[in-house]
Amino acid sequence: MSEEEASKQLETMSLQEKPADAPAPAAAAEGTADAPAGGEKKLSKNQLKKLAKGKGKKDKKDKPKWNQPGEGKKKKDDAKSKALTLPKPEFVNTTPKGHKKDLSATPMADAYHPQAVEAAWQDWWEECGFYSCDPKTAEGKSDDEKFVMVIPPPNVTGSLHLGHALTAAVEDTLTRWHRMLGHSTLYVPGTDHAGIATQSVVEKMLMKETKQTRHDLGREEFIKKVWEWKGEYGNRITTQLRRLGSSVDWSRERFTMDEMCSKAVIEAFNRFHEDGLLYRAERLGNWSCALKSAISDIEVDYIELEGRTFLEVKTHKGNANDPKGRYEFGVLTSFAYPIEDSDEKLIVATTRLETMLGDTAVAIHPEDARYTHLHGKHVVHPFNGRKIPIVCDAELVDMAFGTGAVKITPAHDPNDYECGKRHKLEFITVLTPEGAINNNGSQFEGMMRYDARIAVEEALMEKGLYIGKEPNKMRLGLCSRSGDILEPMITPQWYVNCNGMAKRATDAVRNGELKIVPEEHEKTWFQWLDNIRDWCVSRQLWWGHQIPAWFATKKGEEGVSKLDMNNNDRWIVARNEEEAYTKAEKVLGCTRDEIDLERDEDVLDTWFSSGLFPFSVMGWPEQTDDLKAFYPTSLLETGLDILFFWVARMVMMGLQLTDTLPFHTVYLHAMVRDKEGRKMSKSLGNVIDPLEVISGCTLEHLLSKLDGGNLPPKEVARAKKDQAEDFPEGIPECGSDALRFGLLAYTVQGRDVNLDMKRVVGYRLFCNKLWNATKFALQFVSDFQPTANILDELMSSGKMALRDKFMISRLMACCDTVNTCFQNYKFGDAQAASYAYWMNDLCDVYLELIKPVIKDTSEENKDSRWAAQATLWIALEAGLRILHPMMPFVTEELWQRLPGRGTLGESETESIMLAQFPLCNEAYSNPGSEQSMETTMNVIKACRSLRQQYNIANKVSTHFFVKVESGQPEDSIKSQIDDIKTLGRASVVDVNIDEDSIPKSVGIVVVDETTTVLMDIKGLVDYAAEIKKLQKQLTKNANPLGQLEKKIAAPGYEENVSDDIKAKNLENLNGLKKKAADIEEAIANFKALEELEKN
Repeated sequence: MSEEEASKQLETMSLQEKPADAPAPAAAAEGTADAPAGGEKKLSKNQLKKLAKGKGKKDKKDKPKWNQPGEGKKKKDDAKSKALTLPKPEFVNTTPKGHKKDLSATPMADAYHPQAVEAAWQDWWEECGFYSCDPKTAEGKSDDEKFVMVIPPPNVTGSLHLGHALTAAVEDTLTRWHRMLGHSTLYVPGTDHAGIATQSVVEKMLMKETKQTRHDLGREEFIKKVWEWKGEYGNRITTQLRRLGSSVDWSRERFTMDEMCSKAVIEAFNRFHEDGLLYRAERLGNWSCALKSAISDIEVDYIELEGRTFLEVKTHKGNANDPKGRYEFGVLTSFAYPIEDSDEKLIVATTRLETMLGDTAVAIHPEDARYTHLHGKHVVHPFNGRKIPIVCDAELVDMAFGTGAVKITPAHDPNDYECGKRHKLEFITVLTPEGAINNNGSQFEGMMRYDARIAVEEALMEKGLYIGKEPNKMRLGLCSRSGDILEPMITPQWYVNCNGMAKRATDAVRNGELKIVPEEHEKTWFQWLDNIRDWCVSRQLWWGHQIPAWFATKKGEEGVSKLDMNNNDRWIVARNEEEAYTKAEKVLGCTRDEIDLERDEDVLDTWFSSGLFPFSVMGWPEQTDDLKAFYPTSLLETGLDILFFWVARMVMMGLQLTDTLPFHTVYLHAMVRDKEGRKMSKSLGNVIDPLEVISGCTLEHLLSKLDGGNLPPKEVARAKKDQAEDFPEGIPECGSDALRFGLLAYTVQGRDVNLDMKRVVGYRLFCNKLWNATKFALQFVSDFQPTANILDELMSSGKMALRDKFMISRLMACCDTVNTCFQNYKFGDAQAASYAYWMNDLCDVYLELIKPVIKDTSEENKDSRWAAQATLWIALEAGLRILHPMMPFVTEELWQRLPGRGTLGESETESIMLAQFPLCNEAYSNPGSEQSMETTMNVIKACRSLRQQYNIANKVSTHFFVKVESGQPEDSIKSQIDDIKTLGRASVVDVNIDEDSIPKSVGIVVVDETTTVLMDIKGLVDYAAEIKKLQKQLTKNANPLGQLEKKIAAPGYEENVSDDIKAKNLENLNGLKKKAADIEEAIANFKALEELEKN
């Protein structure tokens, strides 16, 4: 590519090369750098000059537009879209795995191709050990000199979505930044065994492939199958993290069920027991009949029912009374209990009629006069004859609601459970683990719960006790893993008393030891932990950490049930079976050969092992080198949604088990939702895999995901339409750098991120700009040899022009801003600052200004040329280092291509990721040069605006006159006449010359109150042609204007048209009238100038 061609190429990339289109050109214009809007209308000779003047507002600084696809001129949008969808050249990675890419053998491509750019670097970084950290080096460093973080371990079952990608972008940005600051840096990866999710996936696979259940295989064989599945399918996440460029230390990768983490889990369980915090009890909790397990609150999804609703229940055979086999929900059913020894009945209501089989009381308000006579009485259960007490409970009963009488089922409702405890009621469970009615259900025994609901209703009708039912709003809890409707059930479980740990966790935040960012989330922290309940840690699954507890009996002993809470002393918690026998001998007072041990079949809640992650991955409870060097960690970065379920538990467990906070700061990033604010969900079909953005995907692929979701047909059609409009050709290949950079831009928002994928895709264009600008700039430094201390040499050389000082000063400002933003977790602001540095300061200003300087190879220009080359090299090299934490691949590729690589001495690093992150040197900041450049750029914009107004061809240079206030503004402009001529395409620029020396036929732009720019237009404008164009526009505008005026004047318009439409029509009418007036004024101005030239 010739220098002339390259120059043209850069011009096409400039964001500010041309100002916004003016509605119509005008004669000599006194207005803005954008366009004139009005002027004098008298036609006398004395006022011809004033005739040509227009009015307008001060020009605003252009904002970067690459990150806003869909805005701006249609032609530009079409060009961008075309650029994204052009066929890419076929790429074959020829770099051997783990080797450094040989860029000398590969010419720099004409355009940015993510696949080619990102290939090989990740393997080389890993092979070189750049991600690892020596514990012996780190151990002696202060907290300020090291940075340690563990990844929030994603579930091994799934793949990362864009929420995970945001997590990875934020975490890796911080990690790479700290590494470049010279800190001992460790970022530990890992995955979570995800008990329920993994077991569900493998069970489904087993049924599909072999028609077997896990019970058909048996526990041991099933666990083998799960490990096999993990080995075959569990690596997708690591592949995604590598593609995202995450600089985690893969040599320290952990899995929450590997040997190291399992040892920590067993130790933690035992220590909790030894400290008196762990116990076994029967309590009410969430029960999934499909999984036959208790589940945690975080595994519950809720749906709101507005009223009577029919739903499919997969664990049931189907409702024979419904054509689709669905069951009825969202109704309040009323029935009557006969009062003992009376003809009176007490009416109660419920949304879960089948639970009446376990009713053990009816509650009334003690002050309800209607039921005073029933105090101390009983009702009789209609199906088993059981006498049920009527109890007085002011806490539960609202006299004004319904009949004022409430049925109480303590074993199947949270509120009833508390009532049952207050009144010492009987707790009768009526469901089996599978969700069928058990032997407490009279004639309904064996029926599935919702079949029993129907049967109970029919039986009540037969007995004359059924009153009726009505629609009722309600919230239904679903198991997020199985989709099953949950049941509150009383089951024996293991619990951890969290009161003391929770207080330490809240105290740590209140006294400043633990910092939560953003601070607003401290309120949630306190709300949860100040009201904490004991943690149910057991799950009735096979996949997970089997609870290290054994139930001990003497051989031949009968009648000792492990389900009886009175026998809890028989549960032996130990680190292994050998230790359990030793402890059992003491408990039972007999020898080992007289003891039978039965290990608890349950496993621990997944969050138990996850809560240990910051120190279990370091080898705790062993005092390993890693634990000594890297624990406590520095930061925990994650999403707000798991603040309590994971973050709080890590803090509590860390404080209890290590007497140390596991990290000193918690940074919570925003929740990622789709552009309509909906949660990313497979059922909605709006989940996007990061690899779909990195590598691109077809529209057909996106639409097929919608077909596989659970959206109603209308929503599917709407979603497909949106996808087709957003990505008619699918998602173009964007690469990891564009995805990361785009996601970071969203961190400036609040709690939720409404992610518009089109905006993220737009950053692919920024990568292209970065690539092309660097490629172009490399031509300017092809004969330049940098040194190790080039910045200091430049600043002390005395050879710098004002433009060079400006560029270095802007670099210092960017360094300061980005470092400050990273320190304060303001990633969106850091992204915006680095973006503006490259797009505005470097590409749109400095690169343009130095074109003639670099082209001039004369001896007289030698020093200026060297200073420009040195400044450009420094600006490029440091600019790439600033971007690197956010965009690792393209910055490494471009940094390696800079001249001077391998010649800068011992301080030169092998990779950009090991180079020092740029820091601000205040001595090199130059506010004066920046102010001067701002003044000059305002004049340049005015020059460009005038040229555009009058359609001056690029090849034609024009004569400008600048009127400016004396002092700094005048000095700035005079010192940068050459720069104004370069960017303003000027042949001559005169500053503050006599008024009489300025021709009469000029275009005028008022920059501000101190500066005016004029352009000599004599002989440059074909007035007749311009007037003809404007008259054509005027004619085209007349038709809609006339039609709208006719519509508004029509009879009945005022009476029959709504105020909103009238307001809209009036707005349109005024706009059309103004457009017509502007065009007419422009025609008059052109005619005036034409007359002026003739005279």
